[in-house]
Amino acid sequence: MSSTGLYIATGVAALLFLIPFYILVRNALSTDAEITGETWKFFPTDIQWGNISELFSDETVPFARTLWNSAVVATLHTVGVLLVCSLAGYGLARIPYKHANKVFYAVLGTLMVPTAVTFVPSFVLVSSLGWVDTYRGLIIPGLFSGFTCFLFRQYFLGFPKELEEAARMDGLGYWGAYWRVVVPNSLNFFAAMATITFIAGWNAFLWPLVIGQDPSAWTVQVALSSYMTNQTVVFHMIFMATAISILPLVFVFLFLQRWLVQGIAQTGIKG
Repeated sequence: MSSTGLYIATGVAALLFLIPFYILVRNALSTDAEITGETWKFFPTDIQWGNISELFSDETVPFARTLWNSAVVATLHTVGVLLVCSLAGYGLARIPYKHANKVFYAVLGTLMVPTAVTFVPSFVLVSSLGWVDTYRGLIIPGLFSGFTCFLFRQYFLGFPKELEEAARMDGLGYWGAYWRVVVPNSLNFFAAMATITFIAGWNAFLWPLVIGQDPSAWTVQVALSSYMTNQTVVFHMIFMATAISILPLVFVFLFLQRWLVQGIAQTGIKG
């Protein structure tokens, strides 16, 4: 394919990618009548900037609070998952242990268990600990991810052993080698995992819906669902709330996209 054809194909793909964002912004600044009307307008006749203030002044849905909750939950969830799963992956990849393969296969086995199956026992446990409507209940049960642990193990298997051997010659143990040698030289991969984990934490819906029973404990995804009921659907509020809720993800992705691509490329799939 010529360079001209490649540019045209890329332009068309970019345009198709941007269409949902255009529709999102267009509807967020429209009235319900314009959104559901038979005649389509490229942009609303009268831009409804008041939809923003209406969203944040709604007393039934504390939207600003839900944004804060999602930011706290997604950030702490990301930090916790990176710490727990990187340590687990490093241990499986580097620390000699006769049952290491059995533990690894057990971790892989958790990937075959549907998430919905664990909801009832997890909720019973969280409820018995008094963690309903708390950050602890929203964050701690999801701090381990079998898939993230698997990716870390695969990455560490390809990490140069010579660097760790040099660290041990300087008197560092496994923890010292991990923290002072492996982590500083693996920031690309950590950034990639951080991006994926943060997006997953921000978009989580079912578990926050179960745990966050009080509106003060809602995350932004739960708040979005509150605008759709059996009786009514407030279209302009849904679109405005969605447009605002995706902004943090856009900034995170734009800031970390280079490390995301490099990190995924470095995982490798080794034995």
